[in-house]
Amino acid sequence: KNENKAPNDVRWNKLNLIILPCFEQEAVQCVDELDLGSQLNIFVHVGVESTLERSQITRDHMGQLLFQLVQQGILPKPQFYKGFADTLEQADDMAIDIPHIWLYLAELLSPVLKEGGFSMRELFSELSKPLLPVGRAGILISEILHILCKQMSHRTVGSLWRESGLNWSDVLPEGEDVQAFISQQKLQFVQSDSSSPEAPLSKKILAPEELSRQLEKLLLEDMASDEQIFDWVEANLDESQMSSSPFLRALMTAVCKAAVKDDNTSCRVDTAIIQRRLPVLLKYLNSDTERQLQALYALQALIVALDQPPNLLRMFFDCLYDEDVISEDAFYKWETSKDPAEQQGKGVALKSVTAFFTWLREAEEESEDN
Repeated sequence: KNENKAPNDVRWNKLNLIILPCFEQEAVQCVDELDLGSQLNIFVHVGVESTLERSQITRDHMGQLLFQLVQQGILPKPQFYKGFADTLEQADDMAIDIPHIWLYLAELLSPVLKEGGFSMRELFSELSKPLLPVGRAGILISEILHILCKQMSHRTVGSLWRESGLNWSDVLPEGEDVQAFISQQKLQFVQSDSSSPEAPLSKKILAPEELSRQLEKLLLEDMASDEQIFDWVEANLDESQMSSSPFLRALMTAVCKAAVKDDNTSCRVDTAIIQRRLPVLLKYLNSDTERQLQALYALQALIVALDQPPNLLRMFFDCLYDEDVISEDAFYKWETSKDPAEQQGKGVALKSVTAFFTWLREAEEESEDN
């Protein structure tokens, strides 16, 4: 008998609706209201099976939902592992029909490693239990580590691995050559700081102009990956510089400049470029209203430098709001800011986004009414 099989119950008809991309907190509330109790492992199993072959965004949504459920104490960790168990045990056979199954599982699992979720040691140790007999634990862990490198630097991921106290010999089949596996999977960054893709540089304070030049080179000329940007930042800036106004402004300017497309008669925003750089923007803006305000000041200055193209700021505001890069509080702070240093072009900029703020307030009022 499959303990993870969903019973023929009207509650389970809601599962696919919950799994569809929606507001995270609404999804958490829906699961809580289902009152599944000891059957939460079935929700996990159905969620994993339903999203495994869908889009990367859908798998990320599911992973984020599982993280929220664990963090809020709704989903006990044993039920989480039990829900994944069947899929993990069958994954090696499923790989015949789903060649990228280890990557897909890693996309579902990596969000739970955020702060407040699982420790790396705990998660990897538990995942290894059903996978060690088939010799696939190392492959899944490798995929998760590479996904984490897209959200932080190689050096940070390597440090987290070493701090976990895990050894590759514990997750690989007996007798497998550890060094050969590390080389094949391109995991050299987990071995020591000196093996990071970027060698540590002396972290002198970079002038704002130099920061802008370097970041624009990375984003506009080199088309660097997110991992390369994280590695460059960690190699060249200390913690205080990573949260400084000059860095945040230079980063926002470079990302937005890359997203501006000039179609001869008008300018538009290539939202795909903003979406591609979401991990970078979200990491350094860190859901912090003051950091987001600095980003908006940088965007305002860029629009002024481009000679205030019609509707361009509104297009940026729509995209940054839709992608949760900038919060409502930060937008309102920018709108009401009287900072003398930020007044150049402010009047024209405000006028160009009047409709945006009208819409924002109306949406807020409707939400309160509901």
